[in-house]
Amino acid sequence: PSLYGSVITTGGNTLIQGFTDRLSRDLTTKTPPVCRIQPFSMRLKVLSTNSTAERRYGAWIGGSILASLGTFQQMWISKQEYEEGGKAQVDRKCP
Repeated sequence: PSLYGSVITTGGNTLIQGFTDRLSRDLTTKTPPVCRIQPFSMRLKVLSTNSTAERRYGAWIGGSILASLGTFQQMWISKQEYEEGGKAQVDRKCP
């Protein structure tokens, strides 16, 4: 129930006209009937920011933050390393 009340939309595709309304409608129709009866009634809450820039570039910003973490940099694999070690190189660096 708490997850159902905290749906967050993000990313460039959420800028498609009517996306949030469509998502709300589709989730409501997928809700089991027992959840719509009192006292079990769950209220759907879809959250999205009004800032189109955040929605459009959120994945890039998150990727930038992830790439700047020292622990993530330890998992980087160069093209040469991959060509030499293949999948085993990925398994070694990213257990």
